[in-house]
Amino acid sequence: MPVIGLSSYLEPARWGAWELPAALIPEWYLDLFGAAGATVVLLPPGFGPDALERLDGLAMAGGADIDATRYGQASHETADVPRTSRDASEIGLYLRARELGMPVLGICRGLQVMAVAHGGSLIQNLPDVPDTIVHRERPGTFVEHSATFAAGSRVADIYGSEAVVNSSHHQAVDSAGDLTVSGRAADGTVEVCEDPSVDFCVGVQWHPEHPDRRTADLPLVQAFVAAAARYRSSR
Repeated sequence: MPVIGLSSYLEPARWGAWELPAALIPEWYLDLFGAAGATVVLLPPGFGPDALERLDGLAMAGGADIDATRYGQASHETADVPRTSRDASEIGLYLRARELGMPVLGICRGLQVMAVAHGGSLIQNLPDVPDTIVHRERPGTFVEHSATFAAGSRVADIYGSEAVVNSSHHQAVDSAGDLTVSGRAADGTVEVCEDPSVDFCVGVQWHPEHPDRRTADLPLVQAFVAAAARYRSSR
């Protein structure tokens, strides 16, 4: 069974008598990767890229906005307080995974990390962009919309030419750097980036971990886990 490294949050949390910063991840992610046949190891902010040497794949979870200084901009007034340790950790993990040829799956923020790591940039507040559809009504909620996928892409192999996806974000990829944009929403918002030159390196803007998406998006995660199994057997 392949072992997936999954990036995690570092946020204030409360349990029992304790209220402390904690490394955590929504259980939805654990359920998702378990259903796809993987064992999961959490990689909290602060873990160096050497942690990947014993793993078979890297998944990067959703979360707070990336610090805009990472792509040479001042932060928009709507941006989250920067999580600088998480930004540094995930970008370092991602770049090392690419050096190793390790399969990568980016989810929401994870897609944006991929773009920034490749020299790209982000739209800091989608509601400021004219004619943009609603991608999040308010924090903590999801909306659904269609996305279309480029013929011959990895994501099109999984979903076909079009799918309904879920959405909960106010930022999006502007420039993907040297990644390939292979999926967009009807308003042109980037929904998928990938590197077609490797076995599996895909980032999606939506949330396959949501329980309502488990049937529709399980094939995506199974494809990632299968690539991780191939990577494991090749080492």
